[in-house]
Amino acid sequence: MNDFHINRRQFLKSASASLALTTLGANAMDILYPPKKLRVGLIGTGWYGKSDLFRLIQVAPVEVVGLCDVDKHLLTEAATMVSQRQQSKKTPAQYGDYRKLLSEQKPEIVLVGTPDHWHALQAIDAMKAGAHVYVQKPISVDVLEGEAMVAAARKYKRVVQVGTQRKSTPHLIEAKKNIVDAGLLGKVSHVEMCCYYHMRNNGNPPTQAIPDFFDYDMWTGPAPMRPFDGLPHTRWWRTFMEYGNGIIGDMCVHMLDTVRWMLKLGWPKRISSTGGIYVQKEGKSNIADTQTAVFEYDELNCVWQHRTWGTAANPDYPWSFTLYGDKGTLIASTMQYDFIPTGQGQKIHKDVVYEKEKYPEDLKEQGIELNAAPATRLHMLNFLGAIETNGRPVADIEEGHISTASCILANIAMQTGRPLTYDPIARQVIGDPDATRLLARSYRSPWIHPDPEHV
Repeated sequence: MNDFHINRRQFLKSASASLALTTLGANAMDILYPPKKLRVGLIGTGWYGKSDLFRLIQVAPVEVVGLCDVDKHLLTEAATMVSQRQQSKKTPAQYGDYRKLLSEQKPEIVLVGTPDHWHALQAIDAMKAGAHVYVQKPISVDVLEGEAMVAAARKYKRVVQVGTQRKSTPHLIEAKKNIVDAGLLGKVSHVEMCCYYHMRNNGNPPTQAIPDFFDYDMWTGPAPMRPFDGLPHTRWWRTFMEYGNGIIGDMCVHMLDTVRWMLKLGWPKRISSTGGIYVQKEGKSNIADTQTAVFEYDELNCVWQHRTWGTAANPDYPWSFTLYGDKGTLIASTMQYDFIPTGQGQKIHKDVVYEKEKYPEDLKEQGIELNAAPATRLHMLNFLGAIETNGRPVADIEEGHISTASCILANIAMQTGRPLTYDPIARQVIGDPDATRLLARSYRSPWIHPDPEHV
């Protein structure tokens, strides 16, 4: 019996199996027993790129045909690991330029696990090459990149799943169904979201020579090129606005996306934000160490707060969201949730689902987020289900765009010092031409910013 059949049997016994079958509907068994092996390519073989790929291998008999990375050491290591994990035991082809992977291997699925500044170009090129795409969050570094990604998905009729796997997290799905949708909260008119992790990798490493195994020009791509001061991965790049959108772009996107999903919210009516570097001024980092943002809806404010210093407001929920209703409160994170009713009533607590016994290989994987692994497996199954049925996945690119762009707009509001209202039809900030000009970043030559009208 091959590894896939074993893993499939393990999955069907797992705590999330019934949830998956219910979510996937009538085609569930076809997805768990797909008619053919889909050809898969991975762009970005670092920590989370490999993690996403390994979760896909666990739930489907895919054939990984190509890997791409600008770090030859990471690439070689990843190729060996994939050959040990996939059913065929074949070593995938290796590339330093993702465009060659797309043209030579013609994958049917492409996973994009590169830093944020590369997501848009690589996802769009993969769609143009005929692939369905699983792209990590946040989907883009500017608003118009996201608009172009949505336009490309629709034009080329590709399924694009965003790695906002909270929507596939078993205990959060349960909270939505049994607490939010069941009406236990009553009317929700205030939401708080936060992150108090000390994750701003501030420092002052010296400028140094670029190692021969690393293509820094290709890594930088369309972003501004900083003086090389060490390998930017795994997390050093996140501390610079050149490559992302700070803590709000990295962490708020998950919480806001989950809140929007639970409460069935679309674009915010108005976004405002304040913050900056208030405390950690000693290093090179240029992302805010303190920020508050307000996403306004009808009779509802969703407030974000992050600090990369000090203590968490609630040590049990350092990265979380809280829904305040007139009948009760729900506080939730990737690890657990608690429902507290107003007045008399039953409190409800639920912990994250682990699948350590069902997937013992997880325990040997370096850097794995064990709490997120079941969610990512379900997210991959949902992605495969949408491909099979030509439907929209639970984290469709348009939903990922709304969540990503809202966080980017919060940064623009912080930069301009005024609240913003974005019109996604006109693709402009209403009544604010200066803010509208900030919806697209300048690209480093020869890379060209994607145009939503001509993808």
